[in-house]
Amino acid sequence: MRASLVELSESFIKNRDIIKQGFAWENSYLYPICAAIFTDKRKTADVERMKECRDILKSKNGIFSDFRGISMLPMMAMMASSDDPEKKLDRAMKVSQALKEHFWSSQFLPVASMIIADTVDEESYVKIAERTRRIYDLMKSEHPFLTSSEDSVFAAMLALSELSDQQIVGETEKCYNILKNEFYSANAVQSLSHVLALSQGSAEGKCRATLALFNDLKEKKHKYGTDYTLATLGVAAMLPTDIKYVMNDIIDVDDFLSGKKGYGFFGLDSKQRIMHAAMIVVSDYIGQSELMSGAVIGSTLSLVAAQQAAMCAAIAASSAANAST
Repeated sequence: MRASLVELSESFIKNRDIIKQGFAWENSYLYPICAAIFTDKRKTADVERMKECRDILKSKNGIFSDFRGISMLPMMAMMASSDDPEKKLDRAMKVSQALKEHFWSSQFLPVASMIIADTVDEESYVKIAERTRRIYDLMKSEHPFLTSSEDSVFAAMLALSELSDQQIVGETEKCYNILKNEFYSANAVQSLSHVLALSQGSAEGKCRATLALFNDLKEKKHKYGTDYTLATLGVAAMLPTDIKYVMNDIIDVDDFLSGKKGYGFFGLDSKQRIMHAAMIVVSDYIGQSELMSGAVIGSTLSLVAAQQAAMCAAIAASSAANAST
């Protein structure tokens, strides 16, 4: 395994264990996502700083706030990994207020708020919130039974792109129609299509690369999941290098993670583990700025897409786990 991947993988496990020890009663799906937030910033998780961020978050949001739902721990990690946690939260809350003019409350709205707040200036919040709703409505008009609250996150990411609303939806639909017969979950295919719409190139080429990566991993006995985890695979498939290199990197990291406590029979399953491996690989490539110059997908937005797709998967899995208990 390449030295940079070893370093990131070790950092990821270290951060996960620090956060798990500091917040022992949280859902296990959330620890790796929070770890990835720190790892992407090349920082070590700081439990005390996260607890300070929790106090700030609670002081500014009532008990029924979306910011204090299932997404609270990732919000704390995002705040703690920033230079000014309180300012970061204040900006996200302003975006949330703009989004609430157009969306019902949901556990995914804080995630969308953080994406927008981190990407555009304050004077653009209202405009981006309005565009997020327009794109969401276009999604829903195409797929009324598939589009739900988690798609607000993908609508927010797409609202930050330079494509027109119609171009976004048109590109998403092209990808969806190509992929819909390849995977069991129509919801997962829709999320994957949203991610692919963010990148340049033809719909056929993007879908071909994603399917090649999926099938190559399966052939190598590292089968990738076909549920919400698919969107992160799409980001990995769009990295600006030969797909075989990406596959080998994911396998290397997946093998590394498989030997760590927290995965396996008494931990997260192989589908979650390989998604985490893909997240680490994406983070490694994004960190190599010379590779990402002029890449098929903007480096900042691609990392955001990988993070948020994985976060949505974790929140959805956490919600399902909570409901079952």
